[in-house]
Amino acid sequence: MGADLLITDQKCKKAFSIQVKTNASTFSFWLLNEKAKKIKSDSHIYIFVNLKEKETEYFIVPSKIVAKEMRVDHSKRGTSTWYSIYYEKALPYKNKWSLLGKP
Repeated sequence: MGADLLITDQKCKKAFSIQVKTNASTFSFWLLNEKAKKIKSDSHIYIFVNLKEKETEYFIVPSKIVAKEMRVDHSKRGTSTWYSIYYEKALPYKNKWSLLGKP
């Protein structure tokens, strides 16, 4: 839980906390922590990464969107719970680096 990275713009006037989630074999969703539903801020961003064989995909998604679109799934026996966001919910944010400001 929390941030993997803390970044600023070049003038250190705006800061972001970044949570990175990476897939190397399953590319249709990313697993999340159950707290992702509550951690939402204009300055907290998720970067979802798919490490595909011929390309790497990046999705820069605001935490408010992640909190809204997060799915909760339970095993058939009710012994396990998974929190995730699916590819189609992240797709509008593919390569949306502009959310982090101008380079």
